[in-house]
Amino acid sequence: MEVKIFQVDSFTSDVFKGNPAGVCITESSLDEEVMLAIAAEMSLSETAFLSLNTMQLRWFTPETEVALCGHGTLATAHVLREQGLYNTGDTIDFATLSGVLTAQLDHDDIHLVFPAPLLDMRASINTDLLHGLGLDVADVIAYGQFDNKQLIVINDESLIEQLEPDFSALLKQKGRGVVITAQSSTDADFVSRYFAPWVGVDEDPVTGSAHCALCVYWAKELGKAQLKGFQASKRSGVVYTELLNPECVKLSGSAVTMLRGDMRIA
Repeated sequence: MEVKIFQVDSFTSDVFKGNPAGVCITESSLDEEVMLAIAAEMSLSETAFLSLNTMQLRWFTPETEVALCGHGTLATAHVLREQGLYNTGDTIDFATLSGVLTAQLDHDDIHLVFPAPLLDMRASINTDLLHGLGLDVADVIAYGQFDNKQLIVINDESLIEQLEPDFSALLKQKGRGVVITAQSSTDADFVSRYFAPWVGVDEDPVTGSAHCALCVYWAKELGKAQLKGFQASKRSGVVYTELLNPECVKLSGSAVTMLRGDMRIA
């Protein structure tokens, strides 16, 4: 038995940039252990699995299922349009662990409407986590949490690109993911990086779900709803965000398919 498999670079229009996601679209749902095996074989931060008969969308890292994945959703919508299953102007509804998510197919970009996370910026600073990231308390402007993840706002954007986390030290702390961000002096409003060794992803190159929280934070801090985020990983990528209302965030970006083929699964 074989399935069609795609590798898509999300939040970029250039191959080898943005965040690569695997995409597997089938008529009916695959068994969970098969999806996990495919995700491990693809060895990407996430692989998305869409069942067309239910429009159920699931995302797996090489080690576990995750409840929300922005770049995997963008990649799936991109493949659906590229394969002629949906057209520019269409809206796609996906059934997910995070509820119904929508993707709007524009001429150039794809717009995703995601739930805005509850962001608690009163969390106590975990100094051991900071040191594992290579940061000091003096670098921190604000420290919060959302969805069992940490949001750390620092005072110097140049530190973002310089970060070289000690992942073995991070794994000694409880966590699921940590995003570090700073206001940008470039044409972007803010810059960030995202690390998640707890789910088998040391660094996620461009993280849609993290930008939901970043949008909530920076919209309040900068006093505007529409923002441009730059994720300063080695691959890098751009995510346009908009706080639609207190419950919803819109993420916009482009994608490019860099690999397509057939995978034998039985």
